[in-house]
Amino acid sequence: MNAFQFALQGDTISQAVAIVLLLMSVTSWVVILIKAWSLRRARKDIARSTAAFWQAPNLDIGLQQASVFDPSKLVTPLITAGQRINHSGRMEEHTLAQAGDKSQQLTRVLRDALHGISHKLNFGQVLLATIGSTAPFVGLLGTVWGIYHALTNIAGAGQMTIAQVSGPVGEALVMTAAGLLVAIPAVIAYNVFGRIIGQIEAELEGFASDLRGILQ
Repeated sequence: MNAFQFALQGDTISQAVAIVLLLMSVTSWVVILIKAWSLRRARKDIARSTAAFWQAPNLDIGLQQASVFDPSKLVTPLITAGQRINHSGRMEEHTLAQAGDKSQQLTRVLRDALHGISHKLNFGQVLLATIGSTAPFVGLLGTVWGIYHALTNIAGAGQMTIAQVSGPVGEALVMTAAGLLVAIPAVIAYNVFGRIIGQIEAELEGFASDLRGILQ
């Protein structure tokens, strides 16, 4: 008996647990597929756009050339931020954000741009971590509830035997297995994507550092 069949034969709580696990599974796989595609594209876009930028004779043309290969908008925000400071020189100090010399302002705007890019890259990571950490407990809830009802029904039937207990209890344990099957892909994807995101962020930080070096 699978988890779906067990839920259909169970009460409202068992069915609710099965529905929650199903929603978690569908959601995690949608996020996994979207992130796998977006991160793969991001790595290609970064490599091509940075190469195009460094082949340009000046910053403005570099921005134009990088934009062609950066539909993900991971590199061009850094160039745009640096360009804004480079064209205006040292901003007038109307606010604290505009205080400091050109080098300090470059550091500030590039750091802010990197934070925005990092937020975009980490989209879905919290959801995967949440599903990976909670799905086993949701499945365990279904198992505990199923075992409770199985034992209650057996006790009401009179004399108990091992065969009478092992069948219903084994069926209830299917919910724990279902919870693990939902959690394991989410945890693996979270770790793999986290490693890829870390590599991408390191590449962008290196590019931002080089960009700051030529602009200050």
